[in-house]
Amino acid sequence: MAEIQQQADSGGKGGKKRAKKMSTKIDMTPMVDLAFLLLTFFMLTTTFNKPNVMQVTMPVKPKKDDPPSEIKSSNAMTVILGETNKVYYYEGLLADDVKPELKVTNYGATGIRKVLLDRMRANPQTVVLIKPARKSVYKNMVDILDEMNITNQKKYALVDISPADTVLITKSGL
Repeated sequence: MAEIQQQADSGGKGGKKRAKKMSTKIDMTPMVDLAFLLLTFFMLTTTFNKPNVMQVTMPVKPKKDDPPSEIKSSNAMTVILGETNKVYYYEGLLADDVKPELKVTNYGATGIRKVLLDRMRANPQTVVLIKPARKSVYKNMVDILDEMNITNQKKYALVDISPADTVLITKSGL
């Protein structure tokens, strides 16, 4: 609230009238109350970012007597997550006598996504083996799992990288 304070007229000297000096005083308390009320209202009614959760289907735990599942080499595709956002891939499985052709791409729509879609069209039974290298980053893992969901890849597995894969990358010079 505002109030105006008037100074008392001294009235001692002569007949000359002077203009009365008035000072105003504004009470800021109601405005501060309103500001805090609005601040509290917006803090309580605001919805914050909801966490993004990715659905990951975990395999059923095998029983003791079940033999380990084998993947046909013709259905396998190996994706290796390298350093500096590189994605290496080859078709088939790596063996002592078989050295597949290693190719490199990126995480873009024209990169690994196109490769996965082409592979799915050619062979719908494809199983993708994802092998993160020691120097790959967590973002690369999230990106490749996103690509698996985008391309609707049903069968994929996260596998430790083997020393033979590391040697294949270093010898390829890519």
